[in-house]
Amino acid sequence: MDAQSDRIRLSADVGGTFTDIAAFNERTGEFRLGKTLTTPQRLVDGIATGVSKAAATFATARLFLHGTTIAINTILERTGARCALLTTQGFRDIYEIGRVNRPESYNLFFQKHQPLIERALRFEIRERIDAQGNVLVKLDQDQVRTIVDDLVRSGIDAIAILFLHSYRNPAHELAAKRIVQDAYPGLFVSASHELSQEYREFERSSTVAANAYVGPRVRNYLSVMNTHLGEANFDGTFLIVQSTGGLFDVDEARDSCIRMLESGPAAGVIGTKILCDSMGFGNAIAFDMGGTTAKAGVIHNGHVLMTGGALVGGYATGLPVQMPMIDIQEVGTGGGSIARAGLAGAMRVGPESAGAVPGPVCYGLGGVEPTITDANLILGRLAADRFLGGEMRLDLEGAKTALVEKIAKPLALTLTQAAEGILRIATTKMSHVVRWVTTERGLDAADFALVAYGGAGPLHAAMVARELRIGKVIIPRAPGHFSAYGMLMADLRRDFVHTWFTPLNKASFEEMEAIYLDMAQRGRSGVSHAHVELQDVVVTRGADMRYVGQEHAVTVELPTELFAAQDRDGIKRRLDAVHETRYGYSSPGEAAEIVSLRCAVIGVMRKPPQEAMTAGAAAPPPQAFAGDRLVYFADLGFVDTPTYDRAQLTARNRISGPALIEEYASTTVLHPGDTLEVDGFGNLIIETGRS
Repeated sequence: MDAQSDRIRLSADVGGTFTDIAAFNERTGEFRLGKTLTTPQRLVDGIATGVSKAAATFATARLFLHGTTIAINTILERTGARCALLTTQGFRDIYEIGRVNRPESYNLFFQKHQPLIERALRFEIRERIDAQGNVLVKLDQDQVRTIVDDLVRSGIDAIAILFLHSYRNPAHELAAKRIVQDAYPGLFVSASHELSQEYREFERSSTVAANAYVGPRVRNYLSVMNTHLGEANFDGTFLIVQSTGGLFDVDEARDSCIRMLESGPAAGVIGTKILCDSMGFGNAIAFDMGGTTAKAGVIHNGHVLMTGGALVGGYATGLPVQMPMIDIQEVGTGGGSIARAGLAGAMRVGPESAGAVPGPVCYGLGGVEPTITDANLILGRLAADRFLGGEMRLDLEGAKTALVEKIAKPLALTLTQAAEGILRIATTKMSHVVRWVTTERGLDAADFALVAYGGAGPLHAAMVARELRIGKVIIPRAPGHFSAYGMLMADLRRDFVHTWFTPLNKASFEEMEAIYLDMAQRGRSGVSHAHVELQDVVVTRGADMRYVGQEHAVTVELPTELFAAQDRDGIKRRLDAVHETRYGYSSPGEAAEIVSLRCAVIGVMRKPPQEAMTAGAAAPPPQAFAGDRLVYFADLGFVDTPTYDRAQLTARNRISGPALIEEYASTTVLHPGDTLEVDGFGNLIIETGRS
C-alpha cells in the first residue's frame, strides 16, 4: 500500500434505483465518484461495481461509510421476518389499538394501520413494573422459556420484547432477552428499552416490533457486506449512517437496525447543512429526488430540524417509530415512478416504481410502463445519448410507444400532453412533501432556499420552487452523488432520551444535571468505541416540554448556560418561542412541565475541504456550449434550448433560461425567466422567475 493511497474515505449510498459511491483521498484532497444501477438481489454487487467505477478499492480505504434503504424498504414492502412479541400481561393489543386516531374522518373505506406482528404471535407474560420502576409482579421466567421454545419450533425468526415501564426499569426486559439468547443464540432478539427510553407504550411497541421485523434481513445484509470487505482486504473502520445523520459502528447497527431507517436521505440533509454553512445560508430546504422517492428536510437558523419519531407509511395508516431522527418527509415520486391511466380519465403517478429492475422503459431493460424519466426524455429534458455521461443510451422510441399506449390513448391526450401531465402531477406531489416539513412547523417555504440533489432533483427543482414561491434554488456540485458526499461530511453521533415528568417550577437543576452528565458519559463512550480520529466531541442538550394540561410536547434546545444560571424563566421563554413558531401562538402566563430530557453527543470528524473553482467571465466559455436541443416548456412549447457541459463552466458564469446544464449523473433545467450564476465553489445558484 503506497503512502498516497492509505487515507481513502469511501462512502456508499444504496437507493432503490441507483447506487452512488464517493471516494475522498484525505492526503491529496481528490474526489472520485461512481454510479451504477442497484442490484436488488445482492446489493453488495452494485456497491462493488460502483467502487470500481470510482477508480477506488476497499483495500486502500481506511473508512467505509454506508447508507442504505434496506430497513425502510423491508417495512414498506412487508418483506420482513416472521416475528413474535412478548409483552406485559393485559397489554397484548396495545400494538393494534394504537391511539384510536381516525385521520380520515369521512372516508368510509378507511383502513387503520396493519401491525407487522399478527395478534396470534403476540404473547402476554406475567410481570409488572410500575412507573417509578418498582417491581410489582416478578417476571415468570418459566413462562418465557415455554413460549419461546414453542415459537422456535413453529419457525419464528425474531422476537420483540416490550414490557410496561421498561424505560424506567429495564430489568425484566433484560432478563427475558437473556433467557432467549442463552437458549437460542442465533435468534434475533430486540428489547424496547435498547431503542427507546421514552414513555408511550404503543409507540415503543411499534418501534421494537419494527426492529425485530427488519432485524434478520439487515443483520444478514451487514454480514454479507462484512464478508465482502474482508475478501477485498479492507482493514479500516466500517460505519453506518443513522437516521440522525450521524455515524455508528456496524456492531451496534446489527442490533439497532431500525436506526438505519432513513440513513441515505439523512446524509443528504447533513450535506445540505455543511453546504449552507459554507455559503452563509441559515434557512434551506434539502430536496432529494432519486429514482424511487422524493424526500425533503429542513435547515432552520443553521440547525437541522430533528424529530422524536416518524410514521412509516404515512400519517393515515403508518406505523410509528419512536427515536431521534432528522425530520424527513418523503413521497413515492422519483424518476422511476410509474404513470398509469386511472378511472374517469384521471392519471396517477407513483408510488409504484420501476426501480432498477426492470427500470423505466427508456432504459431498455424490460420495463413496459411509462415513468417520470420517460416523460423527461420525451420532452427533451434528457438526451438519449448523454445519460450517465453516455454510458447508458436511452430508448426514446420505446418511451414514446409506451406513453402513447398506456397513457395518451386511454386518456385521449397527445404524446406531449401526456408527458407534461406526468411532470405536473409529480411536481404537485413533491411540493406537498416540502410543505409537510415547513408549513406543519409554522414555517413559510418561500423564506427558504431550495437545495436540490439526487439524480432527478435538478430536473424538477425549478418547477417545485415555482409551485412554492421559492425564489432561490441551489444545485450543488455532483448532485447525483450528493447523499454519498454527505456521508463523507457526517460525524459520529449518539442520542439519548430520558423520560422525566416534572413541573418546570419544581425541577431540580442538580437532578437534571446528573441525568445529562450520565447521558453525555454514555455518549462519549459510544463515539470513542468506533476507534476513529476525532477533532472534537460536542454535547448538546434539549428537553421535550409542554404547557400543563397539554398531551403533546415540543423539543426545546437548552444551552448549558441556562443550567449554570439555573434560569427557569429562560427555559420557559424558549418553550414559548418554539410553541409560537410551531403552532402560531404561545402562553407565557401558563405553567410548563418537562416530559423528557434529551442529549446528543457528536464526535466531530475532519471534513473534506471545499474545492474553490477558477473564476471566469460572465459569459460561459465556448467549450461549455454543447449545442441546442428542442425542449418543451409549458408556456412556449418546444423551443431550441442551449445545453451546457457543467464541467466546463467556471465561477461567475451567468446563464439565462431556457437552458439545460448537463453533467455525468444529472441535468439541471433552467426555465424561461430563470437566471443562473456559478459561485466560487461551483454550485449553481438559480434565481427563479417566480411571480
